[in-house]
Amino acid sequence: MKKLPFLYILAVSIFMISCKEEKKAPEEPTQMERVMAIHDEVMPEMGKIGKLVGELKSKVDTTEVGQQYESAMKDLQDAHATMMDWMKEFGDRFNSDEILNGKELSEEKQKWLDEEEVKVQVVKDKINTSITKAEALLAKEN
Repeated sequence: MKKLPFLYILAVSIFMISCKEEKKAPEEPTQMERVMAIHDEVMPEMGKIGKLVGELKSKVDTTEVGQQYESAMKDLQDAHATMMDWMKEFGDRFNSDEILNGKELSEEKQKWLDEEEVKVQVVKDKINTSITKAEALLAKEN
């Protein structure tokens, strides 16, 4: 009979420990994940850039307003080219294991990643600015 309370307490203790919710701090994204998140945020905008270029192209002429359309169109095309160039250079510097699987980077590649984080932010700003400018210009005519 003396064993019964002991077994009961042991069973309850084990149950309580196994049911205890383990609270884990949310993991901070790695630098590579942050860089890729910026890329993933602006990549869908490439379609919007193409659409806006098409809308602006038909409005380009020699008038002052037509030149504004041309300027906005060139900004969009430049932003698109900047994104394409960044992706190619990034792909040339890093392999899929490093990008997707978090493979540890050499010291040189870590320096490159520092550079790429700055570059991709510039790309993002260029894309967003060119889209905003083009949409504002097209909204004026309506």
